[in-house]
Amino acid sequence: MKHRKKIQEPTADKVFNVCNMIFLFLSFVLVAYPLLYIVSASLSDSSAVIRGEVWLFPVGFELKAYKAIFTNKMIMTGYLNSILYTVLGTCFNLFLTTLAAYPLSRKKLYGRPVLTWVFMFTMFFSGGLIPQYILMNDLHLMNTIWAIVISGGISIYNMIVMRSFLQSSIPEDLYEAAYLDGCGDIRILFDIVLPLSKPILAVMLLYYAVWHWNDFFTALIYTSDPKLSPLQLVLRELLVLNKIEGQLTESAATIAGRMGMYELLRYAIIVVASVPVLVIYPFVQKHFVKGVMIGSIKG
Repeated sequence: MKHRKKIQEPTADKVFNVCNMIFLFLSFVLVAYPLLYIVSASLSDSSAVIRGEVWLFPVGFELKAYKAIFTNKMIMTGYLNSILYTVLGTCFNLFLTTLAAYPLSRKKLYGRPVLTWVFMFTMFFSGGLIPQYILMNDLHLMNTIWAIVISGGISIYNMIVMRSFLQSSIPEDLYEAAYLDGCGDIRILFDIVLPLSKPILAVMLLYYAVWHWNDFFTALIYTSDPKLSPLQLVLRELLVLNKIEGQLTESAATIAGRMGMYELLRYAIIVVASVPVLVIYPFVQKHFVKGVMIGSIKG
């Protein structure tokens, strides 16, 4: 029995693969180290953080910062507000995006090129912040959760990606068969199109959820009530404006000192704010790549 001769990999390919692996490893280190450092610093002793003794792993393991976060009313209110805004806002965004993408993906829609152009026009030209602020004020939505939820209700780019997915993934024969069975457009959308669109829905879900979770500017413009502030606005005041609720700082000062506790809180709040996105991603990751690749084919 003859043995097949093993094909040797060209030297140039070997060098490329080695260089590629080194580059990817360095990229991973550059991305992973800041995350690891933040987690380690949030779990370390405050004096060790101030002295710069934390490099990779926690020094003097402590949970004082997390205890302070979860017992502070302002931070927990912001956390719950962010969850509420993200859930409601993402559902609203998906609803509008689907209702716009589905008809624009159908060739039988009269005036589809004109409607598509109108949508795309808004990607490059808009009224700006002042007209939108006046509109929210005239609708009596200022200082309400709806000003945050419905503001920026649809991303035109995401709508175009979803439209392209529906055009390339669902054949016209399927629509014709559904019409012959007596289905209307609404039933086709909910019983046929949406079940077959899980990959792109997962992509839209992740895009919109991350945007809502990280958004603080909308709440900063349309709300003045601290009870409506999302977590990112609280985080901004702590990290950028160097503000923190006096009660929290004073109670922490008796344990580790004002400055040390402030440093721990900075890192701990970043960790707490990042956890929901990290939890959501594994559930949509299997659909994410497929949805992005198929939806990226514009047409």
